[in-house]
Amino acid sequence: MKDPNHYANIYNAYDKNPKKIRILDSTLREGEQHPGVSFTNKQRIQIAWMLDYFGVDQIEISPVVSNDHKEATKTIIKQGLKADIVSHGRALKEDIDISLDCDAKWCAAYLGISDIHLKDKLRISREEALERAVETVEYAKSHGLKIRFTVEDGSRAEPEFLLKVCKAIEEAGVDRISLPDTVGILRPIGMHNFVKKVREVIDVPLDAHVHNDIGFAVANAFSACDAGVDQIHTTIDGIGERTGIPPLAEVAVALTYLYKSPNDFRLDMLLDLSRLIEEYTSIKPYDSKPIVGSSAYKHKAGTHLAAILKNPAAYEPIPPRAVGNRRRIVFGELAGKTGAAYLMSLLGLEKDDEGAKAVAAGLKGLRMGDLIEIPLEDRLEKKIINDK
Repeated sequence: MKDPNHYANIYNAYDKNPKKIRILDSTLREGEQHPGVSFTNKQRIQIAWMLDYFGVDQIEISPVVSNDHKEATKTIIKQGLKADIVSHGRALKEDIDISLDCDAKWCAAYLGISDIHLKDKLRISREEALERAVETVEYAKSHGLKIRFTVEDGSRAEPEFLLKVCKAIEEAGVDRISLPDTVGILRPIGMHNFVKKVREVIDVPLDAHVHNDIGFAVANAFSACDAGVDQIHTTIDGIGERTGIPPLAEVAVALTYLYKSPNDFRLDMLLDLSRLIEEYTSIKPYDSKPIVGSSAYKHKAGTHLAAILKNPAAYEPIPPRAVGNRRRIVFGELAGKTGAAYLMSLLGLEKDDEGAKAVAAGLKGLRMGDLIEIPLEDRLEKKIINDK
């Protein structure tokens, strides 16, 4: 059996013809809502170019925020990128006008439809909200724009009103509808039920915009896909309002390896994208962050080291090079005999079982935790495997 993930793939129950699930990246919109984050226009343009080269389908930016954002939006649209540039604003004609002034082809409008948003934020009735939603879509379409409409806080809206709004904007010509779990309150089965209720009566393409307040963002995004959406909103490293939204790295890797979605992502850019955002925001991903974290491919426990040194796939379902990361071996009190033997070989010492046992015991006896960390380069990996 060549594929070590073969039996796991059986449980994953892949479709013979998996559908394509798209990515809209909102680092330049949602990402700038992260406390303390503000990009320069030069940085915004660079991020857009890199996201486009990576292979996302749409890139979202909000020109209504400031003249600075508007100029960035205009400039990015002029670049002629492959990805759609989605100009984001409120469900107001004046915001649509700003998108038009930027020469946008795609715009996005949002409107809170839950009772708490209607009463305490917007101070309008359900009827007024419905009218505003329809007017916004009709206005955008009459000016030649494609429009995605976000029913903000839809997961907490009265279900019949949610469906009424979705049906009305579909009839008005909306191109996509975004279904958000705005405060991250749904569990995966809840997200599935939420999307399914809309999918059963709406034909236009659906997006999932889910927040991570309780840590379910990635799970909810894919539960939404299982229920019928075909586009997930992400940001690089998951930055965004409060606890953010699904990270680009986890979503892109899961789409590629776990959903077999026929995208064409350059996954080896993921670490560079993460480090770019770290440089521009000073937000450092936590060490054990999947895919791009500094310890995502570190191996420490003796039994793990023994297996990794024979075949890295024993504890790596996805090779680090595929996502731009690198494998590292950590030596210390948990290294074990195999790890100690490998450390001895790196130091040019003659190795034998007794010597390796003694070094392992010495490392453990020092009780100093991790002593040394060494990258396991490809040439060393190949040598180890060939020596076995």
